[in-house]
Amino acid sequence: MSPPKGKKAKGQEGGGSPPDKAGKMKTKTYERELRTLHVELVKLQEWVRHKGLKVCVVFEGRDGAGNGGTIKAITERVSPRVFRVIALPSPTEREKSQMYGQRYIPHLPAAGEVVIWDRSWYNRAGVERVMGFCTEEQAKRFLAIIPEFEKLMVDSGIVLIKYWLEVSMEEQTRRLEARIDDGRKIWKLSPMDLQSYSRWYDYSRARDEMFATTDTAWAPWYVARSDDKKRARLNIIRHLLSKVPYEELPREKVELPKRQKRGDYREPDYPLKLVPEVY
Repeated sequence: MSPPKGKKAKGQEGGGSPPDKAGKMKTKTYERELRTLHVELVKLQEWVRHKGLKVCVVFEGRDGAGNGGTIKAITERVSPRVFRVIALPSPTEREKSQMYGQRYIPHLPAAGEVVIWDRSWYNRAGVERVMGFCTEEQAKRFLAIIPEFEKLMVDSGIVLIKYWLEVSMEEQTRRLEARIDDGRKIWKLSPMDLQSYSRWYDYSRARDEMFATTDTAWAPWYVARSDDKKRARLNIIRHLLSKVPYEELPREKVELPKRQKRGDYREPDYPLKLVPEVY
């Protein structure tokens, strides 16, 4: 991260102090740190737009690792016109007949964009391979060619950052069980999630081979321990800010202009259909 000259962002190295790691992080501490990081994300957003940067952030991990919550923490205070989140559904029959990876290419960032992938082309190295949606030969072929595909991305000017969220077996169980009886989260628990849950070590083997073949100098994997959601989110955002050098753009002081006078305007007598004020 590149704070403005002569200044250091709170919570960054040399400015402020990191939260105490002993015990569970207090919500107030988390919200304070997150607010500071959100300010920096807005600065990054304006720099990306100003310089026409192309940033691509990939999030992968087991079910329940916390990808969605981390992405939400990153994007909740920035513009969706700059930060675009891509979470593609299962491929259609037509997409299945295409060259693998073809459906991902149209979503890669253009100048002035940050594209965040909630699961990506690495589906082939993970769920597709483990659940038998592709052959072993297809998975091996993917792992062999994807480093060159990512080299093309980087050579074209894309800043590619890849995160793997590592959740423990016990914490994954706790999180998935919590979804069963929670009406807010039941949509997160699909039959595929249940099948995947039983294949922990198949996923571990697939993850290990994915790291061995696609952790390259130009597109390395960054692993974040995610059993503690709050700390994981803060750590990832700080790391993301450090991987895209930026500066704070000067901004003129904003003052609201005076409103026009009422003149001959009168409120209409139209019978508005008001939302019931139950609360």
